[in-house]
Amino acid sequence: MNQHRLAILDDYQGVAEDFAPWSSLEQRGVAVTVFGRHFASEADVVAALADFDIIIAMRERTPFPRPVIEQLPRLKLLVTTGAANASIDLQAATDHGVTVCGTGGSPTAAPELTWALLLAFARHITAEENTLRAGDWQRTVGFELSGKTLGIVGLGKIGRRIAAYGRAFGMDVLAWSQNLTEETAAAAGARKVTKDELFQKSDVVSLHLRLSARSEGTVGERELRLLGPDGVLVNTARGPLVDQQALVTALRKGWIRGAALDVFDQEPLPPGHPLLDTPRTLLTPHLGYVTRESYRAFFGGAFEDVTAWLDGTHVRPLTPATLR
Repeated sequence: MNQHRLAILDDYQGVAEDFAPWSSLEQRGVAVTVFGRHFASEADVVAALADFDIIIAMRERTPFPRPVIEQLPRLKLLVTTGAANASIDLQAATDHGVTVCGTGGSPTAAPELTWALLLAFARHITAEENTLRAGDWQRTVGFELSGKTLGIVGLGKIGRRIAAYGRAFGMDVLAWSQNLTEETAAAAGARKVTKDELFQKSDVVSLHLRLSARSEGTVGERELRLLGPDGVLVNTARGPLVDQQALVTALRKGWIRGAALDVFDQEPLPPGHPLLDTPRTLLTPHLGYVTRESYRAFFGGAFEDVTAWLDGTHVRPLTPATLR
């Protein structure tokens, strides 16, 4: 008889079994269930997961706030892919005796996707492919990155890679975040400026902040107007960093040249979402971490977390103190 029930959530591509030997856990009394669909509400999460004591969450696809954790009394181990997850209430997990663990990840997947979006937007790749397949030939005129100014909001691990990409493409690199120093910016090959200067002087602004109460809404109407009619916004970090309505207005009224977006205020993006019919956009479904290398680290690490917990130990535990 199985002693544990394990749920793997949001396996959209149906690949969880390709990256870790989950079926081998049956020999240790663990019944594994893989969920490929996204849960539409907290009530759906609770109804589906009430009988599981081990849950593996794929990034922030399924949030675990306090009200959800409180309604999962059997839950003992919650694993998130990646080293942090803002959608899990770690204090609530601690209060209810739930161990939370993380995994490693890929340092290059998200930066590479960021640059792919920027290049695709600059050269109208999607539009030109569709034109070609429809039997036509050359309908747009793109722009070059060399000689342009790249503004990076958030110069952490990803932001520093983006700075290196920008320099490799011959761009002048500016950077801003609330605690950024001139020394840190210079070490990354960037120049520290004020927030207003960054949006006013940049041809492209790329966002790489962690989402928090402080960073939510970092980009609003003021910043978008400063970016100007030739400016491009790239966001592969988190959707709520940008004021949604201000962005839609900016795109529809031509305040900015356009936006290349991998993240949104609602995910998965629902039918009828205003961005789906907003012009000047290039949209991808949060693919930043969706690579074979990243999934190998995610699912492999999650498997290690589960087996360690079954052995009575923990690897990569996350607690409220880890966020401080």
